[in-house]
Amino acid sequence: MQHQNVKRYCVLISLIFAGEMIFSLPFHIARFFRPTFLTVFDLSNTGLGDAFAMYGLIAMLVYFPGGVLADKFSARKLMTCALLSTAAGGIYLAQIPNLLGLSLLYGYWGATSILLFWAAMIKATREWGGTSKQGSAFGLLDGGRGLVAAVLSTLAVMLLSHYLSNTIDAVMDNERRNALQYVIYFYSAMTALAGVFIWWAVPDTIHSLPSANQNVLTDLTNVLKKPTIWLQALVVICAYCAYKGLDNFGLYVVDALGMNEVDSAQFTSSIAFLRPLAAISAGFLANRISASRVILGCFSILIATFWALAFWTPIKSNLWIIYANIIVTFAAVYALRGVYFALLEESQTSRERTGAAVGIISLVGFTPDLFFTPLAGRILDASPGIAGHQHFFWLMLAIVIIGVMASAALLWRIKKQTLQLSVGAEASSVRELG
Repeated sequence: MQHQNVKRYCVLISLIFAGEMIFSLPFHIARFFRPTFLTVFDLSNTGLGDAFAMYGLIAMLVYFPGGVLADKFSARKLMTCALLSTAAGGIYLAQIPNLLGLSLLYGYWGATSILLFWAAMIKATREWGGTSKQGSAFGLLDGGRGLVAAVLSTLAVMLLSHYLSNTIDAVMDNERRNALQYVIYFYSAMTALAGVFIWWAVPDTIHSLPSANQNVLTDLTNVLKKPTIWLQALVVICAYCAYKGLDNFGLYVVDALGMNEVDSAQFTSSIAFLRPLAAISAGFLANRISASRVILGCFSILIATFWALAFWTPIKSNLWIIYANIIVTFAAVYALRGVYFALLEESQTSRERTGAAVGIISLVGFTPDLFFTPLAGRILDASPGIAGHQHFFWLMLAIVIIGVMASAALLWRIKKQTLQLSVGAEASSVRELG
C-alpha cells in the first residue's frame, strides 16, 4: 500500500513539473528576462508580440484535435513526445534566430505544447484524482506549477547573473548573448528532464476497445450537445479574463498608489506566491463542497473586489482597503484556476470523452488570448492614469458578473442532472425487484 502511494504521488509530481516546463521555453524566458531577450534578439516589443501571436493562432487551431488525440493515445506517450519536441525547439532558440525564425518556432511550440500535451495532461490529472479528489488533483496541479515556475526562474536568474559582469552597463553584447544562451539551455534541459520523468512515472493508459474505435464525429457531437460543456467554457472565459487582468496590477500600483517600478515588480511578484496556497486550498475545499460552489464563491468575491477598486479612488485614508482588495483579487483568481477543470467530473463528463471535452472547453475558454489584451490596452490608453484603471475595473466587474451567472447556471444544471440520474437509478432498482 505504501509503495502504491509513493508511485501515485510520483505521477502527480511528474505532471506538476512537466505541466510548467512545457510552457517554460515559450513563456518564461521572454517573461522573466525581457530586457536581455529583446536586446540579444534585436527585437521590439511589437516584434515579440507578433511572434507570440503565432503561438496563440496555432494553439487555437489545435485545442480540439489535441483533445481527440488524448482520447485515442496514451497520455504518457503524448506528453513525453511533447516535452522532448519542445526541448529540441529550445536548442534552435539558443542559436538566436531572426524574427521569421522566432515566429515559426513559436508556431511549432503551439503545436507541441497544445496539440500533444495540454488535453493529455488534463486527462491524466483527472484520472489521478479519481471520482472523489478532483478538486485537490487540479488544485495541486496548478499550485505546484506556480511553485515550479518561481523556483526555476530564481535559479535561472542566478545563472544569468553568474555569466554577466557585475556592472550591467559594461556587459558586452557577446557576454549578454552567451549568458542568455546558458539560460535557454538550462530551460531546454529541464524540459527534456521532465519528459524523462513523465516516461518513468506515468503508467500507460489502456484504452478499452469501444473507446479506441469510437467515431471522432460521434465524440464531438455528444460533447457539443451537453449544456454543461458550454457553461464550463463560459466559466473558463471569465476566469481566464480575470487571470490576464492580473497583468495590469503592476501598472496600477505605479499609477494609482505611487510605487516606483522596482517596488511594483517586488509587490506583484510577492503576491504571485499566493498561487500555490490559493489553488491547493481551493482544490481541497472543492473536494468537500464541490468545485462549482467554490467557483461561484470566487466569482462572488471578485464582484466585491472589482467593485471596490472601480469605485474608490486611492487616498491615504483608504490605502489599506485598496491593498486588501488587490491581495484578495489575486487569491480568488488563483483559486479559480486551480479548480475549473475539476468541473469535468462533477458534470459527469464521460472519462472516454475527456479529451474532446477539454478540447472544446479550451478552444472557447482561452479565446481571451485573442481579444483581452488589446481591449484592456485601449481602455487604459483612452484615459491615462487612475481613471483608465477604474474603467478597466468596471470591465472586469462586468466579466465576473457573467462568471457568477454562468457558474450558478452550471450548479443548477449539475443538481438537475444528478437528481435525474438518482431517480433513474431508483426506478431501475424497483423494476429489478418487481
